[in-house]
Amino acid sequence: QVQLVESGGGLVQAGGSLRLSCAASGYTFSSSHMGWFRQAPGKEREFVAGISWGGGYIYYADAVKGRFTISRDNAENLVYLQMNSLKSEDTAVYYCAAGPTNDFRRRSSSGMHYWGKGTLVTVSS
Repeated sequence: QVQLVESGGGLVQAGGSLRLSCAASGYTFSSSHMGWFRQAPGKEREFVAGISWGGGYIYYADAVKGRFTISRDNAENLVYLQMNSLKSEDTAVYYCAAGPTNDFRRRSSSGMHYWGKGTLVTVSS
């Protein structure tokens, strides 16, 4: 049974930092592409960052480029999202996703077969 469990969300002041983690189990993590997506209240889910199975290809949404960093630890089945210089517009539920293929170049969720339940990030201004 595939499971993706996000953690690390919370309340932070604007300008602060958080690190999200996603623990994966039930499938071959090291051969799966991983992505972070978010959904703000009243808005559609959007791409945040994606990393290929080996970590060689990384993509970011323009809104987070230079502030967020995605990384993965294939030995521990973990993927991270380091978020710095947080802004109020980063407030959202953040979801971890996994899949055998990806369309991160187009900032799409296409190819993501598995999803976590999300962790809430609230940035106060």
